[in-house]
Amino acid sequence: MKKMYFIAIYPPDNIIEEIKVFKRDLATVYDNSKALSNEAHITLFPPFSREAELENDIHTAFRKINTEMSPFEMEMNGFGNFPNPKNPVIFVKPEPNEHLTALYHQVKKQFSFMAYSFTPHMTVGYRNLTWENYLRAWEVYQNKEYKTKFLVDKILLLRHDGHWVPIAEKKLGEL
Repeated sequence: MKKMYFIAIYPPDNIIEEIKVFKRDLATVYDNSKALSNEAHITLFPPFSREAELENDIHTAFRKINTEMSPFEMEMNGFGNFPNPKNPVIFVKPEPNEHLTALYHQVKKQFSFMAYSFTPHMTVGYRNLTWENYLRAWEVYQNKEYKTKFLVDKILLLRHDGHWVPIAEKKLGEL
């Protein structure tokens, strides 16, 4: 049986709750119920499926990620978008961060079986957000202010068991 997995950075609970306010707005005002389907995070390696029997291999690769770097501050500032008419996305934008990029490259060294572009963001609205509702929401969100920062001190490996569940973590500063 196949399971879905992914690797991410999660902000502290208070920021997850702050971002949930925007997700609720997208869900209620812009009919984007899928906005509420996951917690705020920055994806380091996107969802992939593997046979559940191979989960030990995933754990082994996850443990091999070089996280021998100091924890670092991540600043989030305003909103961005992916204006794809078939699948528009609105997100909280991180400031460019060389430490985040370095961490991504360490993840990519161990999880190199799938090519993808790394555009760090925390999704607010997506999936069942229609193009028309996206345009309406973007009118509001493109000038909306939101700033926060948090310490990135670990990465998580998650598995989808009806919802995303952390199954392993690796602290920064560890080999």
